[in-house]
Parts: sequence; structure tokens; C-alpha cells
Amino acid sequence: MAIQTEFEFVLPRGYVDREGNVHRQGVMRMATAMDEIAPLRDPRVQQNQAYLVILLLSRVITKLGDLDQITPNIIEGLFSADLAYLQDFYRRINETGSSLIEVVCPHCDQRFQIDGSRVGG
Repeated sequence: MAIQTEFEFVLPRGYVDREGNVHRQGVMRMATAMDEIAPLRDPRVQQNQAYLVILLLSRVITKLGDLDQITPNIIEGLFSADLAYLQDFYRRINETGSSLIEVVCPHCDQRFQIDGSRVGG
């Protein structure tokens, strides 16, 4: 059985490029140890630990709309709702290996799972 290492997502708002195009659909891969270690050497992270998430996401997001490359500048340009969504998505796929979220119906208390990759959309 093959392990799933890439997960599709839809951003709540979307990245707006210089031409005004909105990019919402993307793909994130599971992180490797090097993905988490390499950014720690970056001077921007050494000056400001909050920048770690910017570099980390730019390494693991392999596709975002029609963009050719995902750079730290693109991640910096995301709306805060999208950044929060991607941080949560990153944690979920790297901790559980799945984009599924367990939820509870507030009316009947029944538990079920939804695909968290579509929550942003």
C-alpha cells in the first residue's frame, strides 16, 4: 500500500498576484526532516522566529493555482486567514497523514469525518 504524501487544498481567500488573478487551489506535500531543519539556518528566521512558517510553507506547497514557483514572497502575500488555514492543514497532514477532520454534529452528537482540504473553499 502506497502512502499518500501530497494533499490538495482550497484557500479560504486566495493569493492575489500582481495582475489581480486569485489563486486558491493548491497542493501541499508532507514535510521531510530537512524541510523543518533547513529554515532554521536562514538569517530571517534567526532574527524573527515567526518567519519560520513562511519558509516552511514555501518548501512544502508544490502548487498554488497557475503559479510556476512558490516563494517566501508569495507566502508573505497571503491573507492572514489563508496563512492560518495552511498552518492548520500542514499540522494535520504531517501529524495524521490525512486531510480528514473528525467533527461532531451539534444536534445529534454523532461523530463523522469531513475532508479538511475543502474546508477553506
